Amino acid sequence: MDASDLLRNSLLQLSKSDAVRRTIEKAPVSRQVVHRFIPGDSTADVVRATAELRTTNRLATIDYLGEDTTDLTQAIRTRDAYLELLRALADADLSQHGMGEVSLKLSALGQYLPGDGHKIALEHAREICEAASAAGTTVTLDMEDHTTTDATLETLRELRRDFPWVGAVIQSYLRRSEGDCRDLAHEGSRVRLCKGAYKEPESVAYQSGAEVDQSYVRCLKVLMAGDGYPMVASHDPRLIEIAGALAAHHERDATSFEYQMLYGIRPEEQKRIADRGDQMRVYLPYGEEWYGYLMRRMAERPANTAFFLRGLVTRN
Repeated sequence: MDASDLLRNSLLQLSKSDAVRRTIEKAPVSRQVVHRFIPGDSTADVVRATAELRTTNRLATIDYLGEDTTDLTQAIRTRDAYLELLRALADADLSQHGMGEVSLKLSALGQYLPGDGHKIALEHAREICEAASAAGTTVTLDMEDHTTTDATLETLRELRRDFPWVGAVIQSYLRRSEGDCRDLAHEGSRVRLCKGAYKEPESVAYQSGAEVDQSYVRCLKVLMAGDGYPMVASHDPRLIEIAGALAAHHERDATSFEYQMLYGIRPEEQKRIADRGDQMRVYLPYGEEWYGYLMRRMAERPANTAFFLRGLVTRN
């Protein structure tokens, strides 16, 4: 395991540390630095950020931050936040034709609740899909740690009976992912391919960056050769170049796939991709539960860690 892999694993461990979370949240500069990656806490903040993206022909998928809830009241609050968001996007003319869609974490909607957690999360997701349909936009189900993969894909199948446009997420670091891509690479199926950002055991996930990248390319080949709609979620210039070459090889129209990047990471490259006529969608998180999200972003890319630590040192 090289130094970058060690850093990644350490940061993923810290993402679950309450003590580190309290330290970072109390740092006077933290929120200023975090603002690069998260535009704010409120619906108004994220709608404003979505409108700004539109001025440079970038699309958005919006995530109300939070996960792993075991409290029904919080799960309902998350559902209501998405319903409010979709109304606000429609009112601002930002939802039609998938310009601003939403990404859901089922664990935030009640998946871990005892007893009927799966049923509750499914019903909450269904209500959000109904609101998205009314607003003229789409929904993507985020993938979380490997223990929820089967349950998430089952929820996807349930939702697609009524909402065939619901998107899936596949994480290339899981050993099973190439097979999942084959199952999902059919007509009308929207699939976001990312590397993955949770700490997973070697039995189910590749541990080195090189293995994860190789798996990503194998999965990408399956999706680009299929009849679905690939969503290439990566900041890696090599993988972006490979995606473009595969799209050209399979004679894909620019509207038949898209690139995705995180808010605040490589914004000029995002604009360049949009300017050349390809579809570029930005993953846009908002809300107060930003700590776990931030730490996983640090783990994904060492440059993010350097940016954050530099901000803490120079502005305190």
